Amino acid sequence: MKVMRYGVFTVVTLLLLHGAALAHRVNVFAYVEAGKIYTEGYFPDGKPVVGGKVLVHDSTNRLLLEGTTNDEGLFSFDIPLDDDLTIVIDAGMGHRNSFELKKADVEAGR
Repeated sequence: MKVMRYGVFTVVTLLLLHGAALAHRVNVFAYVEAGKIYTEGYFPDGKPVVGGKVLVHDSTNRLLLEGTTNDEGLFSFDIPLDDDLTIVIDAGMGHRNSFELKKADVEAGR
């Protein structure tokens, strides 16, 4: 009986922690089209990241530019350079994720 109680407690705790981990996740997607890079940020429930801070880094982790997502979770900018780019969206309170955009994709979108 005691073992069963600990097993149920463990399962419930793991389920609660799993939900908390998902709550801090931000989905980030980026693509290149006609000389611009378009980003999208949204939470697992589909709600957009409104007013999220967008940071764009090159392959040496040098910050190239910053911006803010709009009411639809979108942010776009001109291609800063042909390189591997890391796009980070920080929605605050631990909600943060990044997207790697390869140099070949950047060049193909010019």
